[in-house]
Amino acid sequence: MAREIVHVIALFVAAPGKEEELEQVLTALVEPTRKEEGCLRYDLLRGFGGSAVFAFVEEWESVETLDAHSRSAHLKEAGTRIPNLVGAPVSVERYRQIR
Repeated sequence: MAREIVHVIALFVAAPGKEEELEQVLTALVEPTRKEEGCLRYDLLRGFGGSAVFAFVEEWESVETLDAHSRSAHLKEAGTRIPNLVGAPVSVERYRQIR
């Protein structure tokens, strides 16, 4: 049975005045994550006009490689900083491609 690519959209809304610091923390995740086994796409986006909204758009070879990413040292370290920088709950959803 072929493995199904796992798509992830993770949304972050910075707390007022924390936009740049949150961007720095999230940006630091990009390069080490792109080097992880099974990472097919890991793009960080920010809304236009200095928006407080950030999004990761991700693609992973499998649930197993995504789960390994969740246990990575760089993600765990960022996870200790992010709660103090966001003004709304973080949303991380896994998807499968329909078409």
